[in-house]
Amino acid sequence: DAEAATPAAAPPEEPPEHFVCPITQELMTDPVIAADGHTYERIAIERWLTKKKTSPKSGHELETPVLFPNHLLRRQVREWQEAQASK
Repeated sequence: DAEAATPAAAPPEEPPEHFVCPITQELMTDPVIAADGHTYERIAIERWLTKKKTSPKSGHELETPVLFPNHLLRRQVREWQEAQASK
């Protein structure tokens, strides 16, 4: 049977949970760490902080609105995306 010999395209793999922004529920491309120690997509947490001064995860007030790039996670996401593209 010719159809059985042709492998079907594998469905896209879901990203690891820690690659997904807790605000947008989408794969992060510019992850940043907030004062609560959690990582978010930069644009999502910046929008959040224009309206609220609390952690999206815990609800507690953030000590500072300063965000720090999460370079390690950004690299891991890119490597995961490249691995998915090569499948």
